[in-house]
Amino acid sequence: MKFTLRQLEVFLEAARQQNLTRAAKTLAMSQSAASSALKELEQQFNTQLFDRIGKRLQLNDMGHQIRPEAEALLEKAQQLEQKLSSKTLVGQIKLGATLSIGNYLAVNIIARMMRDKPGTHIDLEVANTATITEKVLNFDLDIGLIEGELHHHDLNVIPWCDDELVVFCAPGHSFENRTQLTDQDLLNAGWILREAGSGTRQAFDRAMHGILPNLNVVMELQHTEAIKRAVEAGLGIGCLSRITLQEAFKRGSLTPLLIPERDLSRQFYFIMHRQKYIGQGIKELIQLCRSWTAGSSVHQRSAGSRTRSAEFEGTLCTSDG
Repeated sequence: MKFTLRQLEVFLEAARQQNLTRAAKTLAMSQSAASSALKELEQQFNTQLFDRIGKRLQLNDMGHQIRPEAEALLEKAQQLEQKLSSKTLVGQIKLGATLSIGNYLAVNIIARMMRDKPGTHIDLEVANTATITEKVLNFDLDIGLIEGELHHHDLNVIPWCDDELVVFCAPGHSFENRTQLTDQDLLNAGWILREAGSGTRQAFDRAMHGILPNLNVVMELQHTEAIKRAVEAGLGIGCLSRITLQEAFKRGSLTPLLIPERDLSRQFYFIMHRQKYIGQGIKELIQLCRSWTAGSSVHQRSAGSRTRSAEFEGTLCTSDG
């Protein structure tokens, strides 16, 4: 064999970091050793995998083509190493989650999995849908849990469960005792919303079709807790996922508002790169996510989504190849 697993490690880390010095540091290697490993890999096949722009490394077409296979090969090698060591660990999973999911669902799911599978290590990154999607596409994350709808030819986007947004205000607001809000009420209100690029904002904008350009958005914030605090302070009304508001509704610090003429339903999704190798850890994480939400206040995925989910289950069953 003309290449080594170490060479592939250097190649993949250089692709992630776009810099050989940082890649070497991450792999606990000297820069000269990392440089030699990458140079030998390219020379052995008389090819170039990166475009060099100063100290920056940018994957070229060949680099992009072999990256998924290199990722899968290394993950399989790690699983083989665990079996040879008589270990039953799931291993390491790089998980991304959007803010509502990350802060209100993912942490509990991770804790359960790490308790059930001692030695499992899960790195969680919480960001908006656009950021999580970019990192899954770049193989910086193994799997993403997102709120936003998206379509990308390099991604498997798999329905997970149903969710809904809720419009809310502070106690004492003029809307507090309304049985339901009209479109005119929505136009008269001052809104405190998530930023563009978030799944919550995407679902809100879709629900407000026809009146969206005329809404009075007084503030855009990146964090759900900041929006809740701003609404509690009387700065306007908000709209967030029900899972982020349950405790506030129980305490009475926030009040839900009904707008029956507007569809605020949406779904949560799993996203993975189509060429990502689906190891045992990812399979077990997906199964735990589904069982967790099936037994909670988050609804199971709708009937209309079951076909795509069934197709994906087939992928899970055959991904060990």
